[in-house]
Amino acid sequence: MRDEAQTLCSALDSVIIGKPDQVELLVAALFANGHILIEDVPGTGKTTLAKALAVAISAEYRRIQFTPDLMPADVTGGAVYQPGTGQFVVHEGPVFTNILLADEINRASPRTQSALLEAMEERQVTLEGQSRPLPGLFIVLATQNPVEFHGVFPLPEAQMDRFLIRLELGYPSVETERKILYAHQKRHPIESLKAVLSPEQVLEFQSQVRSVFVDEALGDYIVRLVQETRRHPGLRLAASPRAGMMLFRLAQSFAWMDARDHVRPEDIQRGLIPALGHRIFPRDARGAEASRQILEEIRKSLSLPK
Repeated sequence: MRDEAQTLCSALDSVIIGKPDQVELLVAALFANGHILIEDVPGTGKTTLAKALAVAISAEYRRIQFTPDLMPADVTGGAVYQPGTGQFVVHEGPVFTNILLADEINRASPRTQSALLEAMEERQVTLEGQSRPLPGLFIVLATQNPVEFHGVFPLPEAQMDRFLIRLELGYPSVETERKILYAHQKRHPIESLKAVLSPEQVLEFQSQVRSVFVDEALGDYIVRLVQETRRHPGLRLAASPRAGMMLFRLAQSFAWMDARDHVRPEDIQRGLIPALGHRIFPRDARGAEASRQILEEIRKSLSLPK
């Protein structure tokens, strides 16, 4: 792995113990300049991972706890009346940052969830009729509880489509859980975490990722994968054109992290489920597991480009 990527992964591994594959996927999404959705049960380290990422890249970090009574203005900001002057002054909300943690995003109403749509896609926020650009480095890292939990609102399809990847941490193994207990014995591991990259470096690496060469045959392979989701009888909603674009970028990031200047078929296959699994919606109620099975079927049905 490229030294800079390995350094960042190692820093995050010191806080999120026993999840190297998930950490590597998170770092790949960061360098691909994509938003990240972490879905899992409470207490598995979702919020800690977001905060650790911000610390490790020395980025400005803000956290919004999504609740049913949260309003869109609590996310984006808006005009506030000043009694002393009798005027309204526009205040920017917490979305104006580098790393925004939308914690338990699916506990807020769809109206509040939609406040992030413009920010995630266009990297800007419209306040009082004027568009305000977000920082050059801007990543939404959202956590959500499984839809089976009480008090959650399923994310709308348009919102899901704006996340580059969906990540699941899962429960730790017996040995890992033992390590976690002793790692937290005296203080939280994040208190010892130091910055290993700067926001300027991350922006430079994101630019380098976009320059990684993708052969036309591999581009056609991505298109075929996306097109096959639209023919599959088990889906009520197939992958959008944005899905192919995000898979393309994620494959570039994997290649860059592997210190290569070109994408290989295995980069695309590696990113298929993380990038498309949350963008397709099965007809039955099995959710994520059904999506994974369908994507595996599609992957096996298509020949690799030569």
